[in-house]
Amino acid sequence: MEEKVITVTSGKGGVGKTTTTANVGAALALLGKRVVVLDGDIGLRNLDIVMGLENRIVYDVVDYVEGRCRLRQALIRDKRAPELYLLPTAQTRDKTAINPDQMVQVCDELRKDFDYIIIDSPAGIEQGFQNALAPADRVLVVTNPEVSSVRDADRVIGLVEAQQKGPVQLIINRLIAARVKKQEMLSTQDIMDVLSTEIIGIVPEDEAILSSSNRGTPVVFNGKSPAAIAYRDIARRLIGEDVPLTPPQPTSWWQKLLGRAE
Repeated sequence: MEEKVITVTSGKGGVGKTTTTANVGAALALLGKRVVVLDGDIGLRNLDIVMGLENRIVYDVVDYVEGRCRLRQALIRDKRAPELYLLPTAQTRDKTAINPDQMVQVCDELRKDFDYIIIDSPAGIEQGFQNALAPADRVLVVTNPEVSSVRDADRVIGLVEAQQKGPVQLIINRLIAARVKKQEMLSTQDIMDVLSTEIIGIVPEDEAILSSSNRGTPVVFNGKSPAAIAYRDIARRLIGEDVPLTPPQPTSWWQKLLGRAE
């Protein structure tokens, strides 16, 4: 089966799954792919806010599953990238509103019209995680370079592999090269030694992420910031391009003065 459904997950909350989903989805759309990003976190939806589409929600995926609308009615088209759509989730229901079989059915319908379906999984390993994992052809596990985050990522990778989903690939998010150099933060090699999983992207800590999320504009739409470049590179690797993986390097005061990073 062609790898169309990509689930973005983690063991620990707050590592940047939703931001990753929004930016990878947007980057794929900017590459000309037809993409839908699906919020799998029923009851705690945030993907619509990060995408800046919260005011346009009329129906959601639970409405579709329960027969109150057609799937097309629940999809929201992003005006900034015509090939990018959001399938929001319900804010007033809980994770039992949809079961894994229903999630598979939803994705099977979307497969007909889209090149990629990117699912933003809730944190943890409860039913929301099982829902998000059920239709996955490929799983991206997001971790921060912190011991607790890597430990939880290790557990999730084990669960994903036990269900024979995958391939599993890793995104290291919020890496600060200067702190790695001072041995105040885990390095890429430290994380590889624990997880032994292919890395598909390393996203550096970037102030542009906070401002873009608050504006509801994925950072890849605006720019040349280090995080935007990292997310675009991840998208290019997903579609099969050979993009070298280079860990971020510490930025000197002179580079900061000139407004550019290595």
